[in-house]
Amino acid sequence: MTDTPPDYAERLRENRAEKDRVFAEERGSPIPPDERDDFDGLAYFDPAPDYRVEATVTVHDDPDPVDLETSDDRTVRYLRVVTFEFDLDGDTYTLHGYRQDGTDGEVFVPFRDKTTGQQTYRGGRYMELTPDRALSDGDRVTLDFNLAYTPFCAFSDAFSCPLPPEENWLETTVPAGERTPDV
Repeated sequence: MTDTPPDYAERLRENRAEKDRVFAEERGSPIPPDERDDFDGLAYFDPAPDYRVEATVTVHDDPDPVDLETSDDRTVRYLRVVTFEFDLDGDTYTLHGYRQDGTDGEVFVPFRDKTTGQQTYRGGRYMELTPDRALSDGDRVTLDFNLAYTPFCAFSDAFSCPLPPEENWLETTVPAGERTPDV
């Protein structure tokens, strides 16, 4: 677990309320327009500081390509650029972070856990990290599973979403972030 700011839960709830507003009102929402009037917000687990964890970074200087299956039976190629190692519930786990070739900045972390298909979307969930500088081996970063979100394809077939590869399937329960959408 990492240090959690004192107003963390309040700020998280405010961010969630803003996301719900955007999903209900904005043009780019994944909620189909004819369903937005009945949309009353996403389902979330309660804020859980224990699911904000410090991870140790291993950078892949020569990233391996990884083909990720998608929700519409295609594949998309990403590069495995970093591995995060962290402790959760007394055990050590790893998740890999990806980027599409030619992109910098944001690290895409798709994952599944034992809530997948039961309490959370059957296709898995996503996290994104935007480091403020280039990551180096041994760096420590915060993985905040409270920010784990459901991909847009859960709300509409108009979206194609990469599915978490088996190397990012966690053998534990992560009751944090977004729950199964009620649409």
